[in-house]
Amino acid sequence: MGRYIETLKCLWLAWTLLHMEIAAQNTQNINVFFINEVDNEPAAKAVEVVLTYLKKNPSYGLSVQIESIEANKTDAKILLEAICNKYVASIERKQTPHLILDTTKSGVSSETVKSFTQALGLPTISASYGQEGDLRQWRDLDESKQKYLLQIMPPADIMPEAVRSIVKRLNITNAAILYDDTFVMDHKYKSLLQNIQTRHVITAIAKDGKREREEQIEKLRNLDINNFFVLGNLESIGMVLESVKPAYFARNFAWHAITQHEGELRSKRDNATIMFLKPMAYAQYRDRLGLLYSTFNLNEEPKLTSAFYFDLALRSFLAIKEMLHSGAWPKDMEYLKCDDFQGGNTPERNIDLRQYFTQVTEPTSYGTFELVTQPGQTFNGFSYMKFEMDINVLQIRGGSSVNSKSIGTWTAGLDSPLVVKDEEQMKNLTADTVYRIYTVVQAPFIMRDETAPKGYKGYCIDLINEIAAIVHFDYEIQEVEDGKFGNMDEKGEWNGIVKKLIDKQADIGLGSMSVMAEREIVIDFTVPYYDLVGITIMMQRPSSPSSLFKFLTVLETNVWLCILAAYFFTSFLMWVFDRWSPYSYQNNREKYKDDEEKREFNLKECLWFCMTSLTPQGGGEAPKNLSGRLVAATWWLFGFIIIASYTANLAAFLTVSRLDTPVESLDDLAKQYKILYAPLNGSAAMTYFERMANIEQMFYEIWKNLSLNDSLTPLERSKLAVWDYPVSDKYTKMWQAMQEAGLPASLDEAVARVRNSSTATGFAFLGDATDIRYLQLTNCDLQVVGEEFSRKPYAIAVQQGSHLKDQFNNAILTLLNKRQLEKLKEKWWKNDEAQAACEKPEDQSDGISIQNIGGVFIVIFVGIGMACITLVFEYWWYRYRKNPRIIDVAEANSTQQSYKDGGKATEGIILGHTGEKFEKSNAALRPRFNQFPATFKPRF
Repeated sequence: MGRYIETLKCLWLAWTLLHMEIAAQNTQNINVFFINEVDNEPAAKAVEVVLTYLKKNPSYGLSVQIESIEANKTDAKILLEAICNKYVASIERKQTPHLILDTTKSGVSSETVKSFTQALGLPTISASYGQEGDLRQWRDLDESKQKYLLQIMPPADIMPEAVRSIVKRLNITNAAILYDDTFVMDHKYKSLLQNIQTRHVITAIAKDGKREREEQIEKLRNLDINNFFVLGNLESIGMVLESVKPAYFARNFAWHAITQHEGELRSKRDNATIMFLKPMAYAQYRDRLGLLYSTFNLNEEPKLTSAFYFDLALRSFLAIKEMLHSGAWPKDMEYLKCDDFQGGNTPERNIDLRQYFTQVTEPTSYGTFELVTQPGQTFNGFSYMKFEMDINVLQIRGGSSVNSKSIGTWTAGLDSPLVVKDEEQMKNLTADTVYRIYTVVQAPFIMRDETAPKGYKGYCIDLINEIAAIVHFDYEIQEVEDGKFGNMDEKGEWNGIVKKLIDKQADIGLGSMSVMAEREIVIDFTVPYYDLVGITIMMQRPSSPSSLFKFLTVLETNVWLCILAAYFFTSFLMWVFDRWSPYSYQNNREKYKDDEEKREFNLKECLWFCMTSLTPQGGGEAPKNLSGRLVAATWWLFGFIIIASYTANLAAFLTVSRLDTPVESLDDLAKQYKILYAPLNGSAAMTYFERMANIEQMFYEIWKNLSLNDSLTPLERSKLAVWDYPVSDKYTKMWQAMQEAGLPASLDEAVARVRNSSTATGFAFLGDATDIRYLQLTNCDLQVVGEEFSRKPYAIAVQQGSHLKDQFNNAILTLLNKRQLEKLKEKWWKNDEAQAACEKPEDQSDGISIQNIGGVFIVIFVGIGMACITLVFEYWWYRYRKNPRIIDVAEANSTQQSYKDGGKATEGIILGHTGEKFEKSNAALRPRFNQFPATFKPRF
């Protein structure tokens, strides 16, 4: 049995030696120039492992002779000399390289190698960074060179494309991309987010320290960026997260970390939630990767990069072997030395390295090569290793990852989309677009309201909400500290909202902000949302006192008393004259007994006569005596003059009371001195008057200099000689008057000064017409005077160069086309709930109001009341006094006859008879009818 075993061992040893001898006879030797960049340890280690791997696997039948060259990153001349020396030495030894394996990344070293291989026509496989057109020395290759000068992008070059996919998926409008030295981003500045409307900054992570990183992030935040991407190793990502303020992890910020490493992220961050992307090997390649890691010591980090360089080198060597084995490699290949190159004498090559490289079937160890195989399509810049990256929601608490959940994957590629498994979690990782708005409270544009969602209401709040619904953003609003929209001082420094925008502390300036030329130099404005708002004048509304007995105020009280005294005196005088005149009626009854009108002017009748003489009805019958008539005529003349004067003065009095408007325009205001006037301090109106005054002063100086110019000829001087002042000084005087009056610091102060004034002597406020119209709408004691002037539009202010300008422009134009802006104006200037219910002011065309003439109706009611009282008195007098009976003449004669016959008579009065006979008669008065009709019902 033992001899049998020994025989088997001998046979096995013989078979092994025979197999090794056959393999040695079939082994293909190739020479390779390996040009690697300084500090690219994964590439150096991978090539070393490939050589070991080929030695331990003789079945490949491949022996590789490596000539290594380390490329510096700064000096192209030294690098080119080193390459040329090695290359010339290989030609002299007749060991010319079959392949140039280039693992330089970018920059000077990469361009130097590309220039060398392209000039001498050496087959090259490069793992340099760059897409189509980024390799300048290989940018315009002819068809033959495209077959043997090949580039495959490394994983670190294709990985930043994940940023593009995230931006497109989440509709990110701004981004800051920070990277460390494990990524090369020089060529990505333009191409990474090309044709995507996303403002972005690509910058290397500050290496000096935590303070420098904090300042770097703060500067990026001042650029209105709230989406951050950190590309680097786990240590770099952790340091960046530790440098971030806690406020920058709020809902309006989003953080994304992308790494080539597979480890766990750690950071001294108390509370942070980020999107974390890291590579993962395909399941079918993990066993091979584990074998390389454990058996062949392929342990350089990151594993993805080491595996890529290993697979690339092995695939390249196998492609050369297959070309040599199949006879596709030229037998008499010409090699041109560096010194022999004259710029256009590159040897012609008939080498299709691209075909054999793409046909290699060797399995990979991490991902698969995505190579361009279609003829006619560009290979360089479009070929890479495809792999997958796991997308995780990572919560960092207390310096370590406490919760990690996979929500999707991203397959490495150019413009490869995200594959999301949890849409809700993905939305939670999106930064809410929250803009910082600074404003100035000024009704009705911006008004405080604790019940409102943002604490404010008004026209501009409704406007920004409409825009937010179109552009899709949220906002935080606060008032600017100094309450100013923004003015520039003599030093060129700004205040108010403009300063906030310049300092990047605000994204939007909202309110009744005027578009001004100097503001447009430092900030941008959207299209106007409120066209051509001018300056106008606000004054206290004249209040004419109303009185029911206003018609009595036409004459002074002493005049009324004098008229009353004249009335009683004239009435008394007329009674005296009628009493004592021998020609009066009461003293000559027989003389006037045949007259139709018999009027005895006792005191009562005199009072009635003088009263009715003042009315259109007239006084009735005049006295009979001449003296009485003279008194009556005098009273009529007096009454005519009084009534005429009263009527004229009443009309004038009522008219003048409605014409009490001392100022109706800006010119009226400028020409008078009783009423003070001023705009708000620091307002656009103040700037207008100040500049107009300065312009007038400048024009005056120009005219003065021309007039006093001694170089002018007499003819030219005569053309400037005028008696009148040729330059207006209207605004100069007004500006001086405003400064003397004092400019109000706030709108409330201006309104208070107006209310404490009067129409004749007081204060007039000059401000924006929209503000003054709203004050008039909500206050009954204020009014707008005159027409608008210096009209200018209102617009929303944004930072200079902000992307919001175009977005807001489109939104405002959309609202304008829908007439939404007109509806907002109707809401806040016509249908506002704060509108005051004011009485209609009296107009010159209006008639006399009831408030001023109502006393006349009171006089009627008083007269009717007095008449009613008199009627009651008359009834009482008639009812309860001893009334004599009234008889007619016929009954009186009958009574007299009865008396003569000895009958008893009752004393009475015979109507229609006078004289001693009848006066002494004892005829009794009795009713005319002894019996009343059956239908008669006495009143009393």
